[in-house]
Amino acid sequence: MSNVILLNGCSSAGKTTLALALQNQLKEPYQHIALDQFRDGMPGRVRGLNSPAGDPGASGLNVVPEERDGEWVTHIRFGDYGERVLAGMRRTVASLTELGCNVIVDDLLFKRAYLDDYVQVLNADKTWFIGVKCSLDVVHQREARRPGRFPGTAVSHYDQVHAHGAPYDVEVDTSDAKASDIARTIIARLDRAPSTFRVLAAEASSTASA
Repeated sequence: MSNVILLNGCSSAGKTTLALALQNQLKEPYQHIALDQFRDGMPGRVRGLNSPAGDPGASGLNVVPEERDGEWVTHIRFGDYGERVLAGMRRTVASLTELGCNVIVDDLLFKRAYLDDYVQVLNADKTWFIGVKCSLDVVHQREARRPGRFPGTAVSHYDQVHAHGAPYDVEVDTSDAKASDIARTIIARLDRAPSTFRVLAAEASSTASA
């Protein structure tokens, strides 16, 4: 099995920029797998905007804006088809490692169940769990510069994606630091065995045998 660097953070936190910086600095090739790639590959009819339950647009990825305290917040909600795609993404990562490919994953863990599934399908001894964080002000600035981005997307899950309750092997803040510098910090951590997935795998095994 090969290495996995799992980057988790909200939209516009800088995960993709960091993934590219890691690819440039790591000695071995690392394949970049991003949630955005799998989202964009969904048929248009299952990517909804305020689609009601039962509508095809709610079965994949449904974008649901709402006004909250005078500001727009945009929720991202996955339906049955979307959940299957996400599960497939996690297994794609696992398959690549089984074939000898190192992987950088760029994901948003909207639910603890997503993290638990990663623990189930990946090698705990070869997976480093990285928390990618950023100040909300900077997130707003980045989001405003991104074309096609609904306002308040990052705000809706800014805390949610880090609410899984598990520690990170490394936490980084992209607010001011250069991606190249952050990449060096993460690469230095790869010299030591990961701990988070080992602990989570042991907890899952203990629960299953109880």
